[in-house]
Order: sequence, then structure tokens, then C-alpha cells
Amino acid sequence: MTAATARSTLARFQAALGEDPAASADLSFSEVPLPARLPVGELAWAGVQAASLALAALSGSAPVPLDPSRIAAAYRSERHLRIDGGAPAAWSPLSGFWRTSDGWVRTHGNYPAHARALRRALALHDGDVDAVRARLAGLDTDTAVAAIALQGGLCVPVREERAGDDSTLRVDPVVRWDRATASPRRTLPESRPDAPLAGVRILDLTRVIAGPVCTRTLALAGAEVLRIDPPHLAEFPWQHLDTGHGKRSAVLDAGSQRDRLDALLSSADVVVLGYRPDGLAKLGLSPAALLDAYPHLVVARLSAWGVDDRRGFDSLVQAASGIALIERASGDETPGALPAQALDHTAGYLLAAAIATALRRRADEGGGWIVETSLRRVAAELLSLPRADEGLVAAPPAEPETQEFDVDGVTVRTVVPAVAWADGPALFAPPRTWGTDQAAWR
Repeated sequence: MTAATARSTLARFQAALGEDPAASADLSFSEVPLPARLPVGELAWAGVQAASLALAALSGSAPVPLDPSRIAAAYRSERHLRIDGGAPAAWSPLSGFWRTSDGWVRTHGNYPAHARALRRALALHDGDVDAVRARLAGLDTDTAVAAIALQGGLCVPVREERAGDDSTLRVDPVVRWDRATASPRRTLPESRPDAPLAGVRILDLTRVIAGPVCTRTLALAGAEVLRIDPPHLAEFPWQHLDTGHGKRSAVLDAGSQRDRLDALLSSADVVVLGYRPDGLAKLGLSPAALLDAYPHLVVARLSAWGVDDRRGFDSLVQAASGIALIERASGDETPGALPAQALDHTAGYLLAAAIATALRRRADEGGGWIVETSLRRVAAELLSLPRADEGLVAAPPAEPETQEFDVDGVTVRTVVPAVAWADGPALFAPPRTWGTDQAAWR
């Protein structure tokens, strides 16, 4: 069942990308050590394989067998990251599951603004774990979620699986496509087997995991990736070191420095969007606005919830979609979690596959393209797959294959790529310190 589940998932991914599923039917599969009740390993293999096949098609190279240990490590990369020998603190004490008077909620307080909002909503000055636990225990779930949302915080109810909702979501493919303009064909400028995206310029307007994993994959394939962040929204330095391989990173205000952003957009090939649609629209950066001004672009959009404009993270989507209750330990009332932030990572690899495929189509057919997926749509895909009766507790290998960099005098050790094709690189290019580059193409 394991191999059949993995191959059928890949076939659906390939169909969503407009590719022939039969062409990948005979690819070898080895079990990916990401044990859970839901088939996370199979989902991960299919996601990484889809990106690998898309890059192989661009490069004219043959597919190669994927290393299951590399896939497992890549999906848990933040757990294996070491900075000067130490592991960064990836989770805030205010991010987690909390019992309410009638159920459970899941909060996300990793970013300082979200932690402050959570404390404001609960009328807590210090907001330590015990105080948050006590305050939420006295509120019903709906009241807690509404109060925290009103202050700009992140909190969702922990829900049972809703099969009808997932079936509705699966009516649309896991990656959606739209040829939005009729612009002329554009050849890939410097494509070669080891770097099929060489010379392609990608503007990365994403944060956290899914978007950066997507653009990290495209940088591996030789693309020039420039990540832009607003000056008021600092990223955790360790998080960029985990996903910033081969990219440059700059800070730019899209409102007050719009002329500089427009200069970047005019000569970009791809824009990857990870911010909420209403915020992008206010800045004139919606997909429609971008393609109206720059009809040659491939615009890739990533969201947490799909059509819903709420902020969200992988952990919140797991909780709200039913995954957290499926993955709780037998006999334990506390909700559980997948062994990796698999919705984020799978969405990232699928979006990378879609971008590579869109660039190939732009070279063959012309056009400006919109491609998009969401964490919630990936969750619906995972929830459609066969599952084990009992949760599996064995852990992935503790010591994955890694590579080491010196980044501005800091020793950084990260996992190696999971994506592979016959002529592709076996290692990442180094990450750079977040926000230290010029907002300009090379």
C-alpha cells in the first residue's frame, strides 16, 4: 500500500501540473521515514518527486531515484539546523495546544507581534504559559478564537476532520493554473543540464517555510533569487539560514520605495507571493495587477487557507483541518501533530514544480501565468489518503546528511537537497545573512 499510495499521489500531482501521470508510473519508491497515522512519507516523496521531475524536464536530464533519508531530513530541516554548533529555539512557549472550557485551540505566537496580540486578547501583561493556560481554560473555544483574532493574534479551534469540506476542496486540483496573458514566448536564457534555471530572475515575496522552500529549490536549479522583506517585519535570522540557500536577501518598503520595486519587477521572470491577498492588493501587487503591468511574468501565489484571507501557519491548518486529532496518541486527549511541517514543505515543492513547468510553457507557448496552491488544499490531499489504524511512533534518523557553511563568520550546518535529477547539484549554495544585500539584480 505504501508504494501504491505514493505513486497515486504523484500521479495526481502530475495531472494537476498538466503532465502525463503515466510517464512517472515506474519510478522507484523507498519508504520515507516520517512515521505517522497519515501517510506523510508518501506525500513527501510525491512532492519532492514532482519538483525533481519538473526540473529534469527543463534540463533534458533523466529522473533519478530519490534518497528517502534526504527527503525526511529536508522536511524536518529546522530540527537539524545548527548555528555555531547550537540548535535555534524554533517554537515560542505561546505556540501550542490549549484546553478551553469546551475543547481545544491551537495558537501561534512565534513572532513577537503575534505573541503581543495573544497577551492583549487575554489581558495578560507577562503572558507566561501558566497564565495563558488558566485564562484559556475559562473561555469557550469560539470566544477565545474571536478575542485573539480581534487583537490580530493567531488562534484556531482544534476540529474533527470534515470529510465534506475536504471533498469540496479536492474538486479543484492541488495546483491551480491560469494562462493570464498572451505575451510572446521567452526562452530560458542560460539553461544548462546542471542549472536549467540559470539566468532566470525570481523575486521572492514570501516568509517562513513554504515559500522559502519553493524558492530555495529554484535557486538550487540555478535561478537568481532575490528575497524582499518589508523593513518593519524582521525575519528570524535562523529561519532564513534554514531556507535561504543560494538566494540574496534585501529589505525594501514596497510603499515608499515603489520605484525600486518596479525596477525589479520589470526585469523579473517570476514573482512568488506569500502575503495575504488584501495586503498585496493595497500595494498593487495582486496577481492581476502584476500581470497587467508586466504581462510576461509567472506569478506564483501561496496561501494558508486558499480563498480565505486569514493569516495562517502549518500548525494552525493541521489543527483546524482535523489532522491534529487524527495524530494524537492513543489514549491521550491532547491533540497531536505530524512529524514534520509537511503541509508547508509539500506546498513549497509543488509550487516550485509549477513554476518550473510554467517557465517551460512560457518558452514553448508564450503567455504570462498564474499558479497557486495552499496549505489547506495540501491538507485535503493528505486526508484523502489511506491511513494506519494506529499512530506510528518511530522517529526519523537522528543524524542526516548535512553540509556546512561560513556565513559572515557564523558556522551554519544544514541538511542537503532532497530534490534531484541526473545532472543536478548534490549540494546547496550557501545562504546569506538575512536582509544584508542590495535590492537589485546581479
